[in-house]
Amino acid sequence: MKYGIIGTGAIGGYYGARLAYAGKDVHFLLHHDYKQVKEHGLYVKSYQGDFHLPHIHSYASTHDMPICDIVLVCLKTTNNHLLPSLLPPLLHPDTLVVLIQNGIGVEEDVQKQFPLLQLTAGLAFICSAKTEAGVIHHQSYGQINLGNYSCRNQALIKSLLTDFQQAGIEAQEVEYTEARWKKAVWNMAFNGTTVVLDTQTDQLLKNQITYTLIKDLMLEVIHAAKACGAGNITDEFAQTMLDKTLKMPPYSPSMKLDYDFGRPMEIDYIYSRAIQMARKAGYPMKKMEVVEAALRYKELRHHLSSSPSK
Repeated sequence: MKYGIIGTGAIGGYYGARLAYAGKDVHFLLHHDYKQVKEHGLYVKSYQGDFHLPHIHSYASTHDMPICDIVLVCLKTTNNHLLPSLLPPLLHPDTLVVLIQNGIGVEEDVQKQFPLLQLTAGLAFICSAKTEAGVIHHQSYGQINLGNYSCRNQALIKSLLTDFQQAGIEAQEVEYTEARWKKAVWNMAFNGTTVVLDTQTDQLLKNQITYTLIKDLMLEVIHAAKACGAGNITDEFAQTMLDKTLKMPPYSPSMKLDYDFGRPMEIDYIYSRAIQMARKAGYPMKKMEVVEAALRYKELRHHLSSSPSK
């Protein structure tokens, strides 16, 4: 199996490096740190043990990459407008594209751009960051769930699961709708609140007021998920996510890092689409609508403060 990684950041860099370290044929698309990685390789500093890949297949353009059997798309969804130019050079008729991205409605929109493409959702539960060139900091967890959206060749998903497992990555196939909403339970509760309250996950859970807020937000997502057809998510899942997060080191979710570094936030897919779908299904997410509005305000103020004065 030949793998392509689009977006060698905290997530793509980690999973791609694990696969390459296990001897899989992996090809990485890089951007800002292409020269650094080309010369010095890719480092993974992990709580499970550090490792270094001194020579990887690294590229600055997908036009220079080989056609791949499986492509892991690990871009932020704010960059999905680039996919019509990035993906085609990597595809053959049976290529499987795995969208390891945050949010609800991602596969639906990509499928509209590529009607014949085989798509699977990749739902990663991992604490990982890339804050320096060519170095992935893997802080906690690392498992990934795969939810089939439109893959016609089930053998590809089975091969991917096998390769993940051989690379030391806990992986399993789950039902698509349930998987997307389960990931949203954590993402919608923590991403926006860390931005709005300017904090990290551990601080939110140390304080009883914000602990209760986070749990209430999770329960609202769970009830929205049920309204939208994800019937197997129970209220107890909120406590499961809280308990797992309590075991994590202090962590800034991806949206908090994006805000801190002046990058666009993934408000549309993490918040707006889920809120719209739930409202259409008859369940208004009133608490999440407040979080969404606060994020829109923060993003606008952030943009205005960084704009050159006239």
